[in-house]
Amino acid sequence: MNRKNKKESIVMEKTRKQKFDGFANLYDEWFMKNENLFTSELRLFEKALGDIQGKKILSVGCGSGLFESYIDSSHIEGIEPSEDMGKIAEKRGVKILQYGLIENVELKEESYDIIYFNGSSSYIEDLSPAYGKCLKALKKEGKLILLDVPKESAFGFMYLLAKSVNSYEHEYLKDTMPDLPYPLGLVSAGVWHTTEEKIKVLKNLGIQNFSFYQTLLKNPMYTNEEPEEVVEGYQSGGYVAIIAEK
Repeated sequence: MNRKNKKESIVMEKTRKQKFDGFANLYDEWFMKNENLFTSELRLFEKALGDIQGKKILSVGCGSGLFESYIDSSHIEGIEPSEDMGKIAEKRGVKILQYGLIENVELKEESYDIIYFNGSSSYIEDLSPAYGKCLKALKKEGKLILLDVPKESAFGFMYLLAKSVNSYEHEYLKDTMPDLPYPLGLVSAGVWHTTEEKIKVLKNLGIQNFSFYQTLLKNPMYTNEEPEEVVEGYQSGGYVAIIAEK
């Protein structure tokens, strides 16, 4: 890495850390208050991961480890930009491999059975280097799992509009919002990608085997009324899992 690229990388890492520092408690509180929505997303998370017994797993952008606290997190390693988030994840059993960005972390090739990004793709500008590094670190037939709010979904549109006007109080959002929307600070920091964009990146990296699951099929203002089931596909959900097999 030359001096210019190294400097840009340090700036990028500092910026992404700042995006999350101070939001750890607010992040967890939002999910706990939106209990049914969280249950829907947790069901998708568990479905996408499948049987994890005996598997070596890496969570990229593990956050506070909230989702991991509902499964056996004892053999999950994590990479997390924010120390605020990561310290909570450690208390929940996630072993923090490194504080920083995936782009700056050295991973041993063919060492993981599963690597996943649970919402963290939405905070990465250039997906190809991050995904490419993870694919190299996967064992043969290992799985790279991407769970996220698609840019093209109802949630995606809502977040993009709120980000553009820096408010949930705009008249265009009136009578369309859930009672407690996702923290605006985290929404404004997001870089939203479409599902097709992520698929294209993975195909360019040589991936051919895919499966897809989704949840939060209702409009955002109704998604916390009751937990939703996980269904196959990706063209309707507000939270989608792409499972790419190496």
